[in-house]
Amino acid sequence: MHSFIPPERFFAYLTWTDIDSMPDKENVVIIQPVGAIEQHGPHLPLIVDAAIGMGVLGKALEKLDSSVPAYAMPSLYYGKSNEHWHFPGTITLSTETLSATLMEVGDSLYRAGFRKLVLMNSHGGQPQVMQMVARDLHVKYSDFIVFPLFTWRVPHISKELVTPKEAQLGMHAGDLETSIILALLPEQVKMERAVTEYPPEQPEGSLLSPEGKLPFAWTTRDLSKSGVIGDATTATKEKGIKILESVSDGWVTALKDIYSFRQPGNG
Repeated sequence: MHSFIPPERFFAYLTWTDIDSMPDKENVVIIQPVGAIEQHGPHLPLIVDAAIGMGVLGKALEKLDSSVPAYAMPSLYYGKSNEHWHFPGTITLSTETLSATLMEVGDSLYRAGFRKLVLMNSHGGQPQVMQMVARDLHVKYSDFIVFPLFTWRVPHISKELVTPKEAQLGMHAGDLETSIILALLPEQVKMERAVTEYPPEQPEGSLLSPEGKLPFAWTTRDLSKSGVIGDATTATKEKGIKILESVSDGWVTALKDIYSFRQPGNG
């Protein structure tokens, strides 16, 4: 049930009396992984985002000093994935359903006495939902500190391991995601089906892009026929192991920072 998470760090294995008697609950770090069940090209399983979140978090919690109290919630596997819904197998929640679910998870944790919650999101289609939920929970409970974090935003070396083109244009099911899944779930990767497909280029001099500072709304089929946006053919397990180690190191640092963090201002 705990997947990649060390069992002693898995929130759902605690009893209610464990939680009731937990010391310094205000500073215990609770991490809610949020993933997705969505297409990742012809070579990767639907569970990629959820697996990456749990894999990175599990590795980070293995490395985290035992003096830092931090617990992983069971992953929320479904997310807002409607940009992929033209591809069979994608399961998507609406913005409203995902937001309501996370709000009620937050309500429950606050009621239990916890005051630090990390929304660890691994799907690129929903960081804005995490940000809005985090703000709404903090507005609702002024002493509730909520961190809407993206799994890949901690310091890491991943882009040093791929080509400049992939680092710039690889967005989905390309080298990075394929490599890390080769490290986490190698039997679920069909490398013989891996393809390379980049999004159509915008006119020279254009300020607009799918994911840049001036983005436009898109669905995956606007950018890719295969569901891949990047180069999956260059992925390797060895590269994935390096990525997993580097990203999880970043998360160790982040979790330490969150444990010692104090909300600025007077609330």
